[in-house]
Amino acid sequence: MGSQALQILRQGVWASLTGGWYVDPHQSTFSNCFHLYLWIFLLAFPFLLYMVSFLVAGVYCAVIAAFFTAIKAVNFRLHAMFDLGEIVEKRQASFTTDPNRVEEGEEGSGDSSDEDDGSDMSAGSSLGSQRRFSSDDEDDDEDDDSSSSTSCYSPDLANTGITSQPAPPQLPSPGDGEEPDTVGPSHSRSAQRSASTASAKTHARVLSMDGAGGGSNNTGTLASTVLPLPISSTPAPRPLTISKSDLEARTVHSEGFSRAHHRLDSLGGSWAGNQTGWRAGELLEEGAFDLDHESPHESQENTLMIEEKAKPKQYYRFWLLPGKWLRVRYDRLALLALLDRNRRIGENVFAVVLASLVAFLGFLLLLQGFFRDIWVFQFCLVIASCQYSLLKSVQPDAASPMHGHNWIIVYSRPVYFCLCCVLISVFDLVGHSDSMLPFTLYGVTFFSAHFLLCARDMLIVFTLCFPIIFLFGLLPQVNTFLMCLLEQVDMHIFGGTATTSPLSSVYSLLRSILVAALVYGFCLGAINAPWGEAHVPVLFSVFCGLLLALSYHLSRQSSDPTILWSASPHIQDFPPPLEIKDPLPEKLRNSVVKILHSDLVMCPLMAIITFAISASTVFIALQPALSFVLYILAGVVGFSTHYLLPQLRKQLPWFCLAHPVLRSREYSQFEVRDAAQLMWFEKLYAWLQCVEKYFIYPAVVLNSLTTEAHTVRFSIGRALFISVAGMKLLRTSFCVPSQQYVTLCFTALFFQFDYPRFSQTFLLDYYCMSILFSKLWDLLFKLRFVLTYIAPWQITWGSAFHAFAQPFAVPHSAMLFVQAVFSALFSTPLNPVLGSAVFVTSYTRPVKFWERDYNTKRVDHSNTRLATQLDRNPGADDNNLNSIFYEHLTRSLQHSLCGDLLLGRWGNYSTGDCFILASDYLNALVHIIEIGNGLVTFQLRGLEFRGTYCQQREVEAITEGVEEDEGCCCCEPGHLPHMLSFNAAFGQRWLAWEVAATKYVLEGYSISDNNAASMLQVFDLRKILITYYVKSIIYYVTRSPKLEEWLANETVQEVLRPCLNPSYVDSDPTFNLNIDEDYDHRASGITPSSFCLVYLEWIKYCNSRRQTPVESEKDSPLVTLCFGLCILGRRALGTASHSMSASLEPFLYGLHALFKGDFRITSPRDEWVFADMDLLNRVVAPGVRMSLKLHQDHFTSPDEYEDPVVLYDAITANEEKMLISHEGDPVWRSAILANMPSLLALRHVMDDGSDEYKIIMLNKRFLSFRVIKVNRECVRGLWAGQQQELVFLRNRNPERGSIQNAKQALRNMINSSCDQPIGYPIYVSPLTTSYAGAHVQLRSVWGGPISPHNIYTWFISSWDRLQKGCGAGCNSGGNIEDSDCGGGSTSISNNPAAHPPQNTASSITQPHPTTVQPLMGTTCFSCTVNPLPLALLSQSEGRMDAGLVSSLHRTSSIHGLLGQHLSSSQLSFSSSVPLPLADRFCPSSLQDNPSHRASQRGLSLGQGSGLPYEALYSKWSLPGRKGFNGPAVMEGDGSVSQSIRTQVRTHAYIT
Repeated sequence: MGSQALQILRQGVWASLTGGWYVDPHQSTFSNCFHLYLWIFLLAFPFLLYMVSFLVAGVYCAVIAAFFTAIKAVNFRLHAMFDLGEIVEKRQASFTTDPNRVEEGEEGSGDSSDEDDGSDMSAGSSLGSQRRFSSDDEDDDEDDDSSSSTSCYSPDLANTGITSQPAPPQLPSPGDGEEPDTVGPSHSRSAQRSASTASAKTHARVLSMDGAGGGSNNTGTLASTVLPLPISSTPAPRPLTISKSDLEARTVHSEGFSRAHHRLDSLGGSWAGNQTGWRAGELLEEGAFDLDHESPHESQENTLMIEEKAKPKQYYRFWLLPGKWLRVRYDRLALLALLDRNRRIGENVFAVVLASLVAFLGFLLLLQGFFRDIWVFQFCLVIASCQYSLLKSVQPDAASPMHGHNWIIVYSRPVYFCLCCVLISVFDLVGHSDSMLPFTLYGVTFFSAHFLLCARDMLIVFTLCFPIIFLFGLLPQVNTFLMCLLEQVDMHIFGGTATTSPLSSVYSLLRSILVAALVYGFCLGAINAPWGEAHVPVLFSVFCGLLLALSYHLSRQSSDPTILWSASPHIQDFPPPLEIKDPLPEKLRNSVVKILHSDLVMCPLMAIITFAISASTVFIALQPALSFVLYILAGVVGFSTHYLLPQLRKQLPWFCLAHPVLRSREYSQFEVRDAAQLMWFEKLYAWLQCVEKYFIYPAVVLNSLTTEAHTVRFSIGRALFISVAGMKLLRTSFCVPSQQYVTLCFTALFFQFDYPRFSQTFLLDYYCMSILFSKLWDLLFKLRFVLTYIAPWQITWGSAFHAFAQPFAVPHSAMLFVQAVFSALFSTPLNPVLGSAVFVTSYTRPVKFWERDYNTKRVDHSNTRLATQLDRNPGADDNNLNSIFYEHLTRSLQHSLCGDLLLGRWGNYSTGDCFILASDYLNALVHIIEIGNGLVTFQLRGLEFRGTYCQQREVEAITEGVEEDEGCCCCEPGHLPHMLSFNAAFGQRWLAWEVAATKYVLEGYSISDNNAASMLQVFDLRKILITYYVKSIIYYVTRSPKLEEWLANETVQEVLRPCLNPSYVDSDPTFNLNIDEDYDHRASGITPSSFCLVYLEWIKYCNSRRQTPVESEKDSPLVTLCFGLCILGRRALGTASHSMSASLEPFLYGLHALFKGDFRITSPRDEWVFADMDLLNRVVAPGVRMSLKLHQDHFTSPDEYEDPVVLYDAITANEEKMLISHEGDPVWRSAILANMPSLLALRHVMDDGSDEYKIIMLNKRFLSFRVIKVNRECVRGLWAGQQQELVFLRNRNPERGSIQNAKQALRNMINSSCDQPIGYPIYVSPLTTSYAGAHVQLRSVWGGPISPHNIYTWFISSWDRLQKGCGAGCNSGGNIEDSDCGGGSTSISNNPAAHPPQNTASSITQPHPTTVQPLMGTTCFSCTVNPLPLALLSQSEGRMDAGLVSSLHRTSSIHGLLGQHLSSSQLSFSSSVPLPLADRFCPSSLQDNPSHRASQRGLSLGQGSGLPYEALYSKWSLPGRKGFNGPAVMEGDGSVSQSIRTQVRTHAYIT
C-alpha cells in the first residue's frame, strides 16, 4: 500500500504538476538525467531571456523549434530503425582448455569485450560473414506507440587492452579447426544478424500492469538466431538475455555470482504494460551486460580459471549518410522510456508546431509585462510543462478516460496554453482600444473595456494555475472539449439536439449556422421595410414561414450525419451468404427516407400556412390580449400534460398515494400475455403534446417575433438575434416541449408583473431564460444527488475511508454548493472521491458523457478458429451467451421506444436521462442521448444475469414494493387506505431514483434451463434419447430430396452390402445393452434383424409420408441405408465421448460435441459417409438435435410418441416453429434477432468451478419490465468517480468501497454499467435511433404522415371508392361501406397492439407460417422477408409450407380474407415484399403441383406497388382508408397483399 501511494504521488501528482517529469528509480541513470536536464533547459531558457527584446524572442522560438525538430526526427528514425532495421549480433570466440564446456555451450564470464561501442562511427560495408534476417516490420500495433515502459541503459564497458580481429569471410567447417591465434590476447570473433525482437509488443506480453512482482521470470526473454557452428571448435552463442537458470548452470561460486544473481532478480521489478503508462523496472540491454563489471572478485577468479567464450553483443545500424552508420546499442523499451513515440510524420510536425507556438506566445506575454516577480518563474514553469508534455507526457493523465497511453491527452496542455495566450492578447488589445461597442443586458455591461480587462486578468490567473488544474483533471482532452463546446453552443444558442461524436457536433453546428444565415437576410430586409400600425411587411411573413419550416425540418433530423448518409441510394449492403442480413440498417434507412419524403410536403405546407397567418396581422391587431391568452393557454396545457398526467400515472403519485390513479390494463395482471393496450389517457397525452408542439408554442414564438420586429428599427445585431432566437425556441418546442411551460410561465410572470423594469423584450427574456433554466435544472439534479448520497440516516459505508471522510463532508458543504453551481454552469459532473461523501468537480462532458465508443463483440464460431471451437469451446461463459438477449432487447426498444415515450409510458423525459429496465433476469441501463421531433437516440447496457451480492441487493430495492409499509418513525400505526405510510413516503423522497412504471411491456424471450444431468441420469432416460436419435435420423433420411441419389450411389451400396447378410453384427464397444433398444445381447451387438424389429415400422411410416415412396421392406436399400446411418451416428456419439464407460459425464460430453457439430469419424467402416457430406450435415446432425427436443417433450407426453403419426407430426412441427442449434453457431444469433418463436440449445457451462450441461429453452413472449428513472447527475457523477479512481489513482481492488451497494443511489448497478474495464456490463449496444413512425399505436392516434406517395395513394383510393360507391348506389342501393369491404366485416380496431410480433422489428419473416404469432387484437404488422442462412435452412429443406397451402385450399373466396379487419393501422412499417417462401421450402414435386402454383400466384397479386407506412412526421394527416374492394385494390395497392398474407398466416396458425 505504501509503495502504491508513493508511486501515485510520484507518477501522478508530481508528474501532473511538472508536465510529466519525475525521477523514476526503476529507470536508468541516463534516462533520469536526460529528463532532468531537458526539464531544466525548458524551464531556464525562457526565464533567462524574458527581459530581452523581440529579436531574442525570435531566436528563442527558433531554438525551441530546432531542438524539438531534432529530438522528434531522431526519435522517429530510431523507431523506424527498430521496426525495419536488422539487429547485428557479434560473438567473441575465446580459447579454453575445457572442450566439454565449449561443447555444452555454457556461458563464461571472461574478460573479453568489444572496443567498438554504440557511439563509434563505422564504415557501411557489408560483412561477408554476416547472415541477414528479416526484421519485425509489423510492429505497428497501437500498443506500441502507446508504450511508456522503460529499460535500463547499461552499455558494455570495454577493456582497452583487448583488440578485435575482423571476421573471416566464411565460417569454419567442422574439419577446419579453429582459426589461428593472433598476436596478444585477442580473440577471433564472428558477426551475425538476428531478427529484431526487442519490440515493445514482445515485451509487453510479460509485463505486469500494476508494477508489482519481481523475479527474473518477469524479464522478457528475447529469441536469438544462432548460426550453426562446429561443435569441436566454435563455442555456442550465449542467449540475448541472462536468466536465473543460466546463472545457476555456471561453475563459478563466489560473491560475485551472488551479486550478479541479485541484480538479475531485480530485473523483474516493476514493469508496466505499454498501454498503462506505468514506469517500468530495470531491464538489461541485450548483449551489454557483463558479470565482470559487477564483481571484481569474480573477475579475479576467472583470470585464474579457464577462459571461456565471449558474450554475444547486439547493435543496430543507424544510417546517417550513405555509407556511414552509427552503431546503436539501445532497445525499443529504453527508447520508449526516454521519449514518447509519434508514429506518423504529421504527429511529429504538429508537436513541433505546438512547441514553437507555446514558446512564441509565452515569450510574447512575458515581453508585454503581464507577469512580475515570482509569477515570471511560475509562468516559465507552465511553459516548460506544456513543452515537456510533448516529449514525455503524463500517463495516465487525471483527465484521461482510458487505461494506458492516451496519445490525444499529450496535446491538451499546449493547446489550452495557446488558446489562453491568444485570448489574453486579444482581450488586452481590444480592451485598450475603442473599437468594441459595449452593450448592457439586465443591468450588466458586456464587452466594455473594464469587462475585457477583467476577463484578461482571469485568464492570466487561470493560466498560472495550469499545474493545479491538470492535477485535478478539470480540463478534458482536446477532442472532448471541442465536442462539448460545439454541442453547448448548438443546444443553447441555436436550439440543437445532443451530439454523438466530434464529427456530429461540427456537422450539427454548421447546419444550424447555415440555416440562421439563410433566414437572417430575410429578417434584415423585413426590419428595414416600413412597418405600419396594422401592417406586416410581406418579407417578414416570408421570413416567419421559412423560419418555421426550416426549424421543423431541423428538429426532425438526427445530429449524426452518417444516418443521413445511410439514406443515400448508392449505399448497398451485401450480407454474407451464411448469415441473415442485419435488419437495423435497412430499417433506419427506410425511416430516414420517409422522413425526407414527408418533409418534402410538410415544410412547404407549413411555410404557406405560417405566411398566411403572419400576413393577416393577427399578431399585431390583437395585442396585448393575444399574448396573455397564449401564455395562459401554454401554461394550462403544459401543466396538465407534463405534470398532472405523469403524476397520476406514476407508481407512487406525489410519493403519497400507494397506487397509480390512471392505470394501464396490464397493471393488475400477474403475467403479461399480450401487447400493451392503448388507453384513453395515453391518447389524451399524445394529442395534448401534438397541440402544444405544433400550435401553441409556434404561435407564442411567432407572436414574440412579430412584436420584436415591430418595435425595433434597423439593427443588424437585432435582426441576427431575432433569427437565432426564433430558430432556437421553435426547435426546442418541437423536440423537448416538456419543460417549456415552466420557462414560459416564469418569464411572463417575472418580467410582466414582478420586475417589469428589468425586461428587455419578451423574445429576449424568453431566450435568456431558456438558457438559464436548462442550467438550473442541472443544478437541481446535482443538489438532489448530493443530498441523497450524503444523507446521514442512509449512508452506506463501503470502506473505512468512507467512515473517515463522512465527518469532513460537513465543513465541505459550503464549498460543495459552490462546486455544484460551477459544475452546473459548465456541465461538469460532481463525483464522490473514492465513493465517499466528499465531492469534487470533474472536467466538462457532453450529453454522451463517455468518450470511448465501446461496443460488445460477441464470441461465436464466426470469429474464432475451428480448432479453438472444437477444443476449448470459446464463448461458453454465461455472460457471452446471455448478451444476445440484451441485443434483442435493444432491437425491441429500437422499434418502440420513441412511440412509448410520446405516449407517456416512461413518464417525463429529457435529453440525457437514464432509466433502468428491470425484469426477472434482465437488468439494463438505458441512456437517452438525443431527443428529436419523432426520433430518440439511446444506448443500452446490460448487466450480468447472476450479478454480485451488491447488485442483487439493489435489484431487490427497485423491485420490492413499499405499499405494505406501516411504519411511522419508531412505531407502526398503519396508513390510510391507498396511501403510503409516513416512513415509506419519507424514504421515497430520499432516493436518487423513482419507479416510473411497473408494467412496461416489451417483446422478448423467456428463458428456461434444465440440468441435462438430472434428465439423463438413469439408463432408461438415456435409452429414450438414443431411440429418438435413431428415429430422427430415419426421419431426415426419408424426408431428404437426395434420398434417390443416395440409394443409387454405388459407393454407398458397396459399403453397406455386408449389412444384408443375416449374420452381420456390429459389435462396437460403443453399443450398450442399457442404452440401445435394438441391442442384441445374444450377438453382443446390433444386427439388422434387431434393428428392423424396433425401427422397421417407423421407417415404413416415414416412407409413406413421402411424395414418391420408395421400397421399404426389410432387405431394401432404404432400410440398409437407415441401418448404416444409425450405426454411424451412435458410433460417432461414442467416439465423441472419449470413453467406453457407461458413466454420465462422458455421455454428456459426447452429446454436446455432436450437438455443436463436432463429428469425428474414426472407424474405417464409417468412412463411406464422406461420399456425400449431406449425410452428416442434413441427416445425422439435425437428428441429434431433434432427439434432444423429443426427449424434452417425453416428460410431458411419455406415451404419445409411441404412435408414429404423432411422432412424425411432432418432428415436423418442431422444425417449423423452432430452431435447435448450438449457441456458438452464428445462426443462433440470427434466429433470435429474426424473432424465431422458439429455440433450444445445449449449453456447457464452466464457471466458478462448475462444469455442467444445461438445456436452454427460449420462447418468444411479452415481458414485463419495471422502468426506474435514475437521476442523470447521479450516473454522471458515479461514472466520473470510477474513472478517476481506476485510471488516475490506480485502485484495482475488485472489492473497493466505491462499488459497494448503496440502495439510495444504486451505486453498484450504475458503476457496473460503465465501459470495461471500469465496469463489467455483458452487453453494450451501439448508439441506436428509434423513430416514432415504427410505433403502430401512435400511428393509430396521430394518423400517418403526408408524403407524396401517400397523397397519391389517398387520391387514387378515394376516386376508386367514389366510383364504386356510386355504382353500388345506382345499381342496388347498397351502402358504400359494405361494397367497399367486399361484404366482410367493417369493424375497425381502435386499439392496435403496442408491440406487434418482432417480425416488424427485425424485418425478417420466419420460414414457416406457424412461426408467426397470432394477431394482437385485429392488427397485423408485416415485414420485409429476408432469406434465412443456409445453416438455418438445413432444418427445413425439403419441407412444404403445408399450413399456408392448406389454408389457401380451404379458402373458397379471397374476398373473405380481404374484408377482415383492414384498417390504417395494418399498413406495414416497411414496403410490401413477395411472400412465396413455399418455393424455397417445398420439394420440387410439390412445386410442380398446379394448385400450389396457383395458390402462390394468388398470394403474389399486388406486390409491386406496396404502400409503405411511413414514420410519424406530421400531425396534419389525411384520413385513412377503412375498407377495400378486392379486385380494384389488387390492381393498385400493394398493402392489400400484406393483408392477404397476414390473414393467410393467421388462418394457418389457428387451424
